Amino acid sequence: MGGAHIPVMLEETVGLLAVKPGGRYIDGTFGRGGHARAIASAGGEVLGIDRDDEAVASAGEIRVVKGNHGDIREIAAKEGWDEVDGILLDLGVSSPQLDEAGRGFSFMREGPLDMRMDGACGQSAADLVNGESAERLEEIFRVLGEEPQSRRIARAIVRERDPRPFLTTSDLADFIERLTGRRGAHHPATRVFQALRMAVNDEVGELERALEGGLGILAPGGRFAVITFESVTDRTAKRFFAAHAGREVSLQQGGTRWEGELPRTANVTRRAARASAEEVRRNPRSRSAKLRVAERIRT
Repeated sequence: MGGAHIPVMLEETVGLLAVKPGGRYIDGTFGRGGHARAIASAGGEVLGIDRDDEAVASAGEIRVVKGNHGDIREIAAKEGWDEVDGILLDLGVSSPQLDEAGRGFSFMREGPLDMRMDGACGQSAADLVNGESAERLEEIFRVLGEEPQSRRIARAIVRERDPRPFLTTSDLADFIERLTGRRGAHHPATRVFQALRMAVNDEVGELERALEGGLGILAPGGRFAVITFESVTDRTAKRFFAAHAGREVSLQQGGTRWEGELPRTANVTRRAARASAEEVRRNPRSRSAKLRVAERIRT
């Protein structure tokens, strides 16, 4: 079933960003613009970034640049935005991307095994599945998908792909289901598809670069919000903000010394915020979402 993309934790995100009229805000993962338009409605000036041509085409009145959020600092500089009051990253896949079979993100729809958010760049999921070693595939499935049968699945794929390569979403999903069997509510290929999507789009690497680059252009008092849907990206954001929040260490000679990465931040959300039960009921995709917000400290 298709449908419009519903922005996750919209009110909470805009509220925690503390949008101020006339402030400058970057939405590094514009998608279909739900969060960006809410920020604009609150009085903020918004610059969007997205690597998906369809997302850029849907921008309407908001300025959206095609690019990766990992390049946020360079893109902002080209736009003359040397300092900003807030940054948002809403990670993962939008509903329109999942709904379009030709993008190959979902095993629920027959389509090419692609998964590239920018369809013109880089390796597809089929390239990885049919070309990488069993050891590399195991690492992808284990680290990015946290798949408990990563080794078994990886070795079986390598045996199966020659002379019959995996070319469509159903080729791979059906093979994994035959291999592992089906238990519980989730399709057995769920974690493998997540891992491949994250590997194809270098989602962890892009997030790390976006966090570092974004914090470098965030004004003192500005806020950085990150919405994640997988534990690996949530841990990445949590550790980054924790390192920049640092801690005060007591000295033997008296007094304290701050230890941590610069520039300094303070956690606005001590624990990740979660979607309400009502939102999860309306939008099941929000069930796994976590929102973390940090503020750059004036020094």
